[in-house]
Amino acid sequence: MSLDVNGKVHSVEVEQRWTLAEVLREELRLTGTKVGCNRAECGVCTVSMDDTPVFSCTMLAVEAEGRRIETIESLSGPQGLHPLQEAFIKFDAVQCGFCTPAILMSLKVLLDFNPSPSKEDVKRAIEGIYCRCGAYPNIIEAALNAASVQRSCAGHGQTRAPTSR
Repeated sequence: MSLDVNGKVHSVEVEQRWTLAEVLREELRLTGTKVGCNRAECGVCTVSMDDTPVFSCTMLAVEAEGRRIETIESLSGPQGLHPLQEAFIKFDAVQCGFCTPAILMSLKVLLDFNPSPSKEDVKRAIEGIYCRCGAYPNIIEAALNAASVQRSCAGHGQTRAPTSR
């Protein structure tokens, strides 16, 4: 089967029972996507599929064929870190980091469709993802900051803020 992951089409042989998370991590070696519960209860396996956050631990890989999948590895690029990543660093929203990839992917989807989210919008976007560190206040602050940065950059014809690197 073929999977479109982070803008690249991969040809992989999978068993019908393999989950998308298994294929991403084991076959494609994209280990940024984490697996916590394998029951769609904790949300740490969240990836974006066709601009919708999905739990990859319970989705069969064969269900993802022909769909556009984005993982945490898609966020940074030649221009540097994504504004969400920069804001997570700035506002100490990373904590232990285990839930961070899932939260970032959910927030990316939110900001792609709602460049001016409210605090409640941010809360709703991440409500299915369990952060054991309790970093939610920092995460919300970081998301609102990233939205502001992205709006500012868009007003100047940029897609990302200049980085300090």
